[in-house]
Amino acid sequence: MEQQIDWLLACTEPWTRYRALTELLALPECDHLVRSARQEMLAHPQIQWLIEQASAWPGYPLKRHNDAKHPIYAISTLADFGLKAGDPGIDEIASNVIKHKSPQGMLETQIFIPEAFGGSGHAEWSWVLCDSPTLLYSLLSFGDGAAASLEPAVDYLSALVRENGWRCTASPDLGKFKGPGRRADPCPIANVYALKALSVAGSFDVRAARISTEMLLGHWQRRKERKYFLFGMGTDFARLKYPFVWYDILHVVEVLSRFEWVHGDPRFMEMLEVITNQADADGRFTATSMYMAWKGWSFADKKHPSPWITFLVLSILNRVQSASN
Repeated sequence: MEQQIDWLLACTEPWTRYRALTELLALPECDHLVRSARQEMLAHPQIQWLIEQASAWPGYPLKRHNDAKHPIYAISTLADFGLKAGDPGIDEIASNVIKHKSPQGMLETQIFIPEAFGGSGHAEWSWVLCDSPTLLYSLLSFGDGAAASLEPAVDYLSALVRENGWRCTASPDLGKFKGPGRRADPCPIANVYALKALSVAGSFDVRAARISTEMLLGHWQRRKERKYFLFGMGTDFARLKYPFVWYDILHVVEVLSRFEWVHGDPRFMEMLEVITNQADADGRFTATSMYMAWKGWSFADKKHPSPWITFLVLSILNRVQSASN
């Protein structure tokens, strides 16, 4: 891993260098290399563009939850990169998001659901489990004052889990809305998003998290037999893709790796092996799928190794190795 880390620290992406220094090398925020990388990250034109996109919240009504250009994913990517409350633009972004909370405490998105799918047929502020947990993850990651006010959302989210994980669940004001699947089945992407939100909460319902990790691991185990809400684990699932928008192997494994009890599970290790087998001769990773809305970023380039995707894989491996030591 040392050779790959050296490559990351020499790359032109300050967000990758910052996360590599703090996570892979465990350097403190006061370290001069960390401070330098962080300052360069905040001043970088691509980060400024992301902040601009995120500051446009809500942007436009969300019609499909894998719309990679929607501001919700600019917000979550800033959280992934390590931006925090107090950084330029972040407090304003968090304030814009937290203005819209449901009576249950869940963060709302401006969404459009056709009448044919149980919606009103016009744009409205509401929530479903394939958007609200992403906002919860982001604001909890940013930290500071917003975190305490989000405890009711964490509790409510945890209470929604069922014996087979989180199902396709929406705000009560959306009535009979449900995605294209059986009502009693778990929704894979809702489980990924919900787990990620719990992983950055100060405390979380371990039982809910264990049920959900088992749901995802069980889906892998039965991947040739089952699809839930049209989510499968086939060829497309196995491609390396970022940002973390939808249900794919890097997203699922990154989230699972946040929970130590899965590290020794053979199903988790099988998924991780599918990822690591995609390394080149130098141990670097290249995107094998991309979102065109993110063209110009290294993780949306299928021809050259991506420092950020390589960092994500090394981060997963580092969590697993650290837990075993």
